[in-house]
Amino acid sequence: MKTIGIIPSRYASTRFPGKPLVNIAGKTMIQRVYEQAVKTELLQAVVVATDDERIADAVRGFGGEVVMTSSHHQSGTDRCFEALNIIDQSFDAVVNIQGDEPFIHPEQIDKIVNLLSRPEVQLATLCKKILNADDLKNTNYVKVVMDNQSRALYFSRYPIPYVREEQNAGMLEQNSFFKHIGIYGYKTETLAQITKLPPSFLEKAEALEQLRWLENGFEIFVDITDKESISVDKPDDLQKLINKG
Repeated sequence: MKTIGIIPSRYASTRFPGKPLVNIAGKTMIQRVYEQAVKTELLQAVVVATDDERIADAVRGFGGEVVMTSSHHQSGTDRCFEALNIIDQSFDAVVNIQGDEPFIHPEQIDKIVNLLSRPEVQLATLCKKILNADDLKNTNYVKVVMDNQSRALYFSRYPIPYVREEQNAGMLEQNSFFKHIGIYGYKTETLAQITKLPPSFLEKAEALEQLRWLENGFEIFVDITDKESISVDKPDDLQKLINKG
């Protein structure tokens, strides 16, 4: 299976404009994401998809591959699909690697590629077990519940499942809750299909694009990672990341 990793990256951001170019210990965020992505041997190519020449110049500056895309995309999924159509190569699958996770683990990318290698898997993502109550209550952390075949049943910003008898700190000791890790894998024909779907009710209610896919009958297979995923959404997140390091 021939798989490409695409890193959607845009300059405009309501909470943190220009964050792909922010300096993290001597390297831009986008360079750190790119360098982590190319460490895996399961991707045959890695490319940054952007709508901004400043980001494109930075990527070319460190020797990375870049594709210029439209500035009108509503999601990274849409940007990935346009980039795939621009690239003069054929791929069986695409991994959408978040451009704001400078220390993404190559093993997490490998998990997505391995899921996509199974014939029945058209869409893939990751989750991690939640270990503290604050993360469970944090609406910035998306939660996921799965069936016995590791297919996503639902994603929510609310703690799911709702355990009626145990709404206390002991919930985590008695039950398993999982945080969604925002990396996606798509078979190329499935990527073409989901980008044609109109926004759905559940997607708009939770502001989660993957609910559009579920609502339209697509299955999302989920693997569990023990690696933490640290994304930078606003300047405070970057400071926490630096302090942690």
